[in-house]
Amino acid sequence: MGELLNPEHLLETFGYVGLFLIVFAESGLLIGFLLPGDTLLFTAGFFTTRTVGTDTRFNIVAVCVICVVAAVTGDQFGYAFGRKTGPALFRRPNSRIFKQKYIATSQQFFDEHGAKTIVLARFVPIVRTFAPIVAGAGRMHYGTFVRYNVLGGLLWGAGLPVAGHYLGKVEFIAKRLELLVLILVVLTMGPVLFEVLRHRSKVKKALAQAPLTPQQRSADDQTPADDTVAG
Repeated sequence: MGELLNPEHLLETFGYVGLFLIVFAESGLLIGFLLPGDTLLFTAGFFTTRTVGTDTRFNIVAVCVICVVAAVTGDQFGYAFGRKTGPALFRRPNSRIFKQKYIATSQQFFDEHGAKTIVLARFVPIVRTFAPIVAGAGRMHYGTFVRYNVLGGLLWGAGLPVAGHYLGKVEFIAKRLELLVLILVVLTMGPVLFEVLRHRSKVKKALAQAPLTPQQRSADDQTPADDTVAG
C-alpha cells in the first residue's frame, strides 16, 4: 500500500498515464482523497530535471498540460456527479472510506469563501476532492463553476510542477527530495487540521451554550430521597 501512495514509485511505474489518472481521480472521485495530489505534482515537476525509470525524462510542458487538463476535467466530473446526486449526498451513510465530515468541511469552505472555494480548495487536501461535488449538489451556477475551475486548475496543475522543476535544479534540494515532500505534506495538511480543530471547538462551544431541554431541567430539579441529613 505504501508504494501505491508513493509519488516517485507511481511516476516511475505508470508515467504520464498514471499522472493523468491520479490527478483526475483526486480532483473529482469520492475515493480520490486517498491518493497523493500536491506531492505527486511537485515530484512530477522535479522528475523533469533528471532521468527516471527506463532512461526517460519527463517534459515540464507535457507535465503541466497533463496536470491542468486532468485537474479541470476531474472537477467537471465531480460537479456533474454532485449535481446528479443532489441532497442525497448529504445523507450518505459513513463507510470505511467515505465520511460525512469530509462533506461538512467542504461545505464550511463554501460558506466562508463562496465560489472562490473552487480555487482555494485546490491547495487543500480532502477539500480539493469534495469541493466540486458539493458545488454540484448545491446547484452552483455552472458558468461560475467553470471559470473558477479553470483558474484553479491552471494555478495548481501548472504551479506545483513548475515549482518542483526549478527547485529540482538546486543541488541541495535535489538530494533531499523525500524530506522536501514530507515538508510539503505537512504544509498542505495544515489547513485541514486547522479546520477540523476549529469545527470541534465551535461544536463544543455551541453545546455548552445550548439551553437545557425540559428533560434535563427535570433531572436537575430532582433531589434524591437519601440526600437528607439526619440532625
